[in-house]
Amino acid sequence: MTRTLPPPSATSAAPARGARRGVGRRRAVAVLALAFTVVVLLGLVPGFVGSAVSTALPWLGLLLVPLLVAALAVRGRTWLVALVPAIAWAFAVGPSFAWLPAPDGDGAAVAADAADAPAELVFASQNVEALSGTAADSATTLVAAGADVIALTELEGDAREQADAALEASHPYTYAVGTVGIWSTSPISNARPLELGLGWNRALTVDISAPAGLVSVYVVHAASLRPGAQSDRDTMLDELAAVIDRDENERVVALGDFNAASTDPALTGIRRTLSEPGQSEPSFGFTWPAAFPVARIDHLFQRGLTPVENTVLPAGASDHLAVLTTLRY
Repeated sequence: MTRTLPPPSATSAAPARGARRGVGRRRAVAVLALAFTVVVLLGLVPGFVGSAVSTALPWLGLLLVPLLVAALAVRGRTWLVALVPAIAWAFAVGPSFAWLPAPDGDGAAVAADAADAPAELVFASQNVEALSGTAADSATTLVAAGADVIALTELEGDAREQADAALEASHPYTYAVGTVGIWSTSPISNARPLELGLGWNRALTVDISAPAGLVSVYVVHAASLRPGAQSDRDTMLDELAAVIDRDENERVVALGDFNAASTDPALTGIRRTLSEPGQSEPSFGFTWPAAFPVARIDHLFQRGLTPVENTVLPAGASDHLAVLTTLRY
């Protein structure tokens, strides 16, 4: 006698469907985690893709939140998989997000006398935006902020003359070439232009004889970053790194508009010998565009000095915020 089995009930099929959905969700989260990790790793690759991804990396961190939430929402250990892109992202952007400890503002006050106070030098840098007509306003703002050394780039038209007029009393020592200039309260020597492989000058170097000792300073306005046409920028930054490698001074500062985000692989050569100070407040210190900054393309790198403060501020009507950094001997 043949026995007919009853069809499976809806209640018995439901757990199977639920299990399949759970597996599907875990796989989806794992695939998204892998894709995010690949994108982060692309930011390490030289070239336009690496530069573009590195610029977007700080903002890509916002996508980690829903990914981690989704990983925790599904069963199993999928959240461990989601940690991989989170760790990769933190490793990539962590150095540019690090911030400085609170400055020792009372150090000079508590010193036994003025001779015991730590020596400091305040550097400022800004792309004043070509033909914005506010180079003098930028210079005046940076003087008021306490800058001892002021580097300005994109000095087109009469911008250099405007800056000279605003700074001649407070910063009498100056050198400029092309659209790049530097003004200092301390004497300047060994000034020379740097073409950095371009055939024209968008950079310069000087020695500043500050009271506490000599500092080699490099000011650069790197070529713009454009799809398929970034070789000029990369060449400039590679050449600058090579020049700095040959600098025998103990104290070196390089500042200006690098047209590269902090995590851009094009800055690898410079970072081999110089470091960028963290911000004085927990932030990425974005500098461009000034109205709503989304990227930090203006930098100060240094060696042989101790960063005390590092911040950004508006100056003039430029589309770049200025970088203001205090370094201690």
